[in-house]
Amino acid sequence: MKHKYLPLLIAVACAGIASTAQASGYRFGSQSVSAQGTADASGAEAADASTIFYNPAGLSRLEGTQFVGGGTLVVPHSTYTDSGSKSFFAPVPDNHKPFSATKDYAPDAVFAPALYASKKINDQWTVGAGLFVPYGAKLDYGNDWYGRYAITNIKLEAIALNPSVSFKLDQHHSFGFGVTAEYMKAELGQGVDVPGSVAFLGKFAPTASQAFLANIAKTQGLAAAQAAGAALQGPINDGHASMDGHDWGFGFNLGYLYQLNEGTRFGIAYRSSISHKLKGSTIWDFSQVTSNPAVNAFIAKASNKVNSEALVELRTPETLSVNAFHQMDDKWALMGDVTWTRTSRLQNLDIQFPPTAEGAERIRQNWKDTYRVSLGTNYKYSDSLMLRAGIAHDQAPVRSAELRHPALPDSDRMQYSIGANWKLNANSSIDLAYSYIDFKDADVNYTNDCSPVKTGCTGNGETTKGLFKTRMQLIGLAYNYKF
Repeated sequence: MKHKYLPLLIAVACAGIASTAQASGYRFGSQSVSAQGTADASGAEAADASTIFYNPAGLSRLEGTQFVGGGTLVVPHSTYTDSGSKSFFAPVPDNHKPFSATKDYAPDAVFAPALYASKKINDQWTVGAGLFVPYGAKLDYGNDWYGRYAITNIKLEAIALNPSVSFKLDQHHSFGFGVTAEYMKAELGQGVDVPGSVAFLGKFAPTASQAFLANIAKTQGLAAAQAAGAALQGPINDGHASMDGHDWGFGFNLGYLYQLNEGTRFGIAYRSSISHKLKGSTIWDFSQVTSNPAVNAFIAKASNKVNSEALVELRTPETLSVNAFHQMDDKWALMGDVTWTRTSRLQNLDIQFPPTAEGAERIRQNWKDTYRVSLGTNYKYSDSLMLRAGIAHDQAPVRSAELRHPALPDSDRMQYSIGANWKLNANSSIDLAYSYIDFKDADVNYTNDCSPVKTGCTGNGETTKGLFKTRMQLIGLAYNYKF
C-alpha cells in the first residue's frame, strides 16, 4: 500500500504567498508601505530607503541617514465550492469518511514587517540594508475537506536580509548592487487515503488482510481476530502526514537609474533567483485509522511509510523591472512599472525521500512567465500631506485548471491602492496605505497522476475539482525618520 508524500515545496518551489498576498505565485508583493500606496508603481521614485528592494540605485537620491520601519496587515477572504472531487478508488466505499464543505480556509489576518535603513557616505556613495518578507503562505483547510488528500494545511515563512550600495556616476547615471540572504521555513500537512486503499485491496487483493486476521487469531486468539475484522469492516479514518523543512539561500539584485532632469527618471532593476535545498523530516500517523491498535499497526506497516528525511532542490524565479517617474508640476507626479517574473523555470517538481527507496512525488506545474503592470500617482495636497493612488494588473503563473493545485489557488488579479505620507516634522513622517485585491475566480481540476496502488512513485491519486474565490485587503503603516 502506498500513500502520498507531503508536497512541501508546492509551497516553496512555487515561491510566493497563496491566499495571503497580492503578487503572483508565492511571492509576497508588498515590501514597502509607500510603494503600496501607488500599487508598487514607484520603482523609479526612490521616496525612501525601501528603494533597496525595488531599485538599489535609488539610494543615491537619499540624503543623510534614513530609517523606515513598518509593515502590512493582510486580510484575506477566501471560499471554496466543490464540484466533484473524488478519491482514487470510486465509488467511495460506505465506510469512507464523508467530504465536507470548506470556507474561510485562509487566516483572519497576517502581518508582514519590513525594515530599511540608508546612509549617504559622500556625493557618490550611499549604503543601506533591508529586512523584508519575500514569500509566505498560510492556509488551513481542515482534515475533512474535499481536497484533504492533496493538502490539509500549509505554512510558509521567509525572511530576507538585503545589504546594498549605490554609486552615483554623475547627475544622470546611478548604479546599485545588493546581496540577499534568504531564510525559508515551511510546514505542510495532508491526509492519507487509507479508506480508499483498504477498500481497493479488500476487493482486488484480499489475501493480505486474510493473512493478517489469521495471524491475529493464531497469536492473540479468535476474539482478537474478530475484533480486528470488525475494525477493518467498520468506519475507517484517514491517516495523516506532516512535515517541516528549512534552508538558507543567497542571491543578489542590481539596479540602474537614469535621471533625465530633476523631475524625470527611468529605472531598471533585476533580482536574481535563489537556489534552495530544503531539508526536513516527515511524520506519518496511522494511530487514528480505526479504534483497534493492532489494525492500525498493520495498516502502518503495510503502507511501507516510515518517518524519514525529505529533500527538494529548487530555484526561485528571477525578476526584471522597468519603471519611470515624472513630476508633472508642483502638485502631481505620475509613475509606472512593468515587472517580468521568470516563473517558467518551475516546471514539474520532484520531491525525494532519502535515504528510503520510496518513489518521488511529482507535482505537475508547467508554469508560465508572468508580467505585472502598474500605474500610480502622487498629489501634494500640502507641505505636510502627500496623497497617493495606484492600479495594477498581475498575472498568475498557472496555465489551466488541470495544473492548479489547492496549495496555490492562484489567478490573475487587479489591485486598487490609495495611500498618504504625513509629515510630523522636518525629520519624521508616517506612511499609510490601503489596497483592495480582486482575484479572478479560479477553477481547479487537479488529478494526482500517482495512486496508492501504483509503483515507482508516491501519490494518493485524488482529484480536486471546484472553484476558489478570493478577495483581499491590505493595510500598511510605516514610520520614517531622517537625521
